[in-house]
Amino acid sequence: MSTSPTSATVDILISGGGIAGLTAAAAFGNAGFSVQCVDPTPPVTERDVAGSDLRTTAFLQPARTLLDQAGLWDRLAPHAAPLQVMRIVDAGGDVPEPRIIKNFDAADLSDQPFGWNLPNWLLRREMLARLADLPNVDLRLGTATTTLFTRTNEARVGLSDGSQTTARLVIAADGRNSPMREAARIKVHTTRYGQKALALAVTHPIPHANVSTEIHRSGGPFTLVPLPDYNGMPSSALVWMERSARATQLFDLDEAEFEAEMTERSCALFGPLKLASRRTIWPIISQSAERLHGERLALVAEAAHVVPPIGAQGLNMSLGDMRVLLDLATANPSQLGDATMLETYHRRRFAEVKLRVQGIDMLNRASMVESRPLRDARAMGLNALYSLAPVRKTLMQMGLGVR
Repeated sequence: MSTSPTSATVDILISGGGIAGLTAAAAFGNAGFSVQCVDPTPPVTERDVAGSDLRTTAFLQPARTLLDQAGLWDRLAPHAAPLQVMRIVDAGGDVPEPRIIKNFDAADLSDQPFGWNLPNWLLRREMLARLADLPNVDLRLGTATTTLFTRTNEARVGLSDGSQTTARLVIAADGRNSPMREAARIKVHTTRYGQKALALAVTHPIPHANVSTEIHRSGGPFTLVPLPDYNGMPSSALVWMERSARATQLFDLDEAEFEAEMTERSCALFGPLKLASRRTIWPIISQSAERLHGERLALVAEAAHVVPPIGAQGLNMSLGDMRVLLDLATANPSQLGDATMLETYHRRRFAEVKLRVQGIDMLNRASMVESRPLRDARAMGLNALYSLAPVRKTLMQMGLGVR
């Protein structure tokens, strides 16, 4: 594959070794393409060490097909917590207690759960183990992409170790501040909400029964997503979105105060919540690229679109990008990375991505409202949407990424 110690020639170079980039490397590698995947930061693959990503990813039904194609699903399945019911709770009254509880049950749509939840640090561990079995994938962790030079028939990417890689297709999976997107001068539109999300793991005495629970009051949703038991106790991943000042204040509380605050915000639906990990904090933005491709370049995942963590849409949109790219690449390998393939990719993804970014933006703004009349209107809206069976079914299908 390498032509000299300082240069390599591959079918596909993937800039970014996060979950999206590693999934792409496995999917395209498994399909027989030669792949190089680079990332400046070696991944942290243990739960309780500094720098580990304590967020979780809920893979919705369509994503599982791609994980199967990548040879990843069999490795992930034993660690996954199924999400059978999505519960939405409105607690926007005078006191933090449920006013309206609505259950969306996957059994109404299919014999499979909505999705399966896995911790991000564990995903990285299992994905790296899978890539070690693929001889046509060259993984370079601790190496960054620095320059991009493209012509109609190839791209040349300079790496931070001084080497250069020639590829027919460059996939930018290098995050919201994508160096490859910037090198291709593709602009983005960014919305800042003045919100941050706390992400952590909790244990609780009342089992979650594979129900994902999203509680709306103000400041943003408070979402508990099932995890496998931890130290013999039922466990969930918590994503708690709040206005930035409040989120920072919560992040800085001592453990007992923080546990009291999160138990109150959870309406004590699962009994007292106890910290089962360290706390992490993340800024919340929406962002979308003006286009999803450049010459010999495809933007995927957060290089293409960033959304607030609502309804498990972020990574599932990213895997939707991969599915389309993989289908186009395998249908016509000789045209990998050419203008026709990339224009088709943009056309198939752009409108849907835009619609989802706008939809999640609206949901997030509705969940942030402080004023009592608006909170009451949100509760009435939830009731109205839920009580119409066709609307409820459409919402569930949209949540799964089904048109």
